[in-house]
Amino acid sequence: MMLQTGNYTLVLLIQLILLVYDMFVNSFSELLRRAPVIQLVLFIIQDIAILFNMIIILLMMFNTYVFQVGLVSLLIQRFRALIVFSSLYLTLSICLHCWILNLRWMYSDRFIWTDGLQALFVFQRTVAVIYYYMYKRTSEFMGDPRLYEDSLWLREAFSKARE
Repeated sequence: MMLQTGNYTLVLLIQLILLVYDMFVNSFSELLRRAPVIQLVLFIIQDIAILFNMIIILLMMFNTYVFQVGLVSLLIQRFRALIVFSSLYLTLSICLHCWILNLRWMYSDRFIWTDGLQALFVFQRTVAVIYYYMYKRTSEFMGDPRLYEDSLWLREAFSKARE
């Protein structure tokens, strides 16, 4: 049990570092609009960090006892919102990054801000806040020992699934 706690602490630390980096780029990337190459690198790393966070949470789900006994539908039902918002957030982030870099790559000395870009920016940042909340809540919930051992609620869920 101690080994699992130590591994979970390391995984949680990695997840939180990736989330903090994501928040940092969302907060301060506009300050670097005069350096599009640096902004491009930050955006690529941010998108990879979002993808890694999705992979990590899915691997944590696959590692649970609930998944191993075949109650995948229970996990999907419980974490459906996170999966949807993670996918939506990754898609919106990639679209926003492409649009920003497309508009500003050649003219980094001018401030270009279209109505569509502003709408996408606001929508992406709103989804980001929801994504941060749901991801942090889910990553903390994944540390619940009941997910990794046999228990009464799991047996009840398994019997309901068999019916």
